[in-house]
Amino acid sequence: MHKHILIPVALDHEDLVPRKVETARRLLEDGGKVTLITVLESIPGFVNEFVTIKESNNLTQKVNSALAAAAGDAEDIETRVISGKPGVQVAEFAKQNDVDLIIVGSHSPGAQGYSLGSTAARVARRAPCSVYILR
Repeated sequence: MHKHILIPVALDHEDLVPRKVETARRLLEDGGKVTLITVLESIPGFVNEFVTIKESNNLTQKVNSALAAAAGDAEDIETRVISGKPGVQVAEFAKQNDVDLIIVGSHSPGAQGYSLGSTAARVARRAPCSVYILR
């Protein structure tokens, strides 16, 4: 059983969230907690000058609202939105917050996925704890 489970949520894979939370519930010890996290990649500087709405004021709030909706009324689920490269920041967050299990989703990769790598693979390589890859 696990005390702190981290569930990264990719904006384009929100359909996996209920299955990840259900899996976390089975693996969570009494009194444990779950954190839903989304990592937003920063907008490059050359693009940022053309954007009139600042991402920190708009996108972060929308993503936080979506994560809160996914968490529902569960008192043991926290939500966080951070920025950076997902494969790196998920592992770093786990290290800094005493996470003992990360539940990531993965699609069945094609040849392109193997050569480029996926976020799930990057998290699994860098994580300081166990990683459960859900397909």
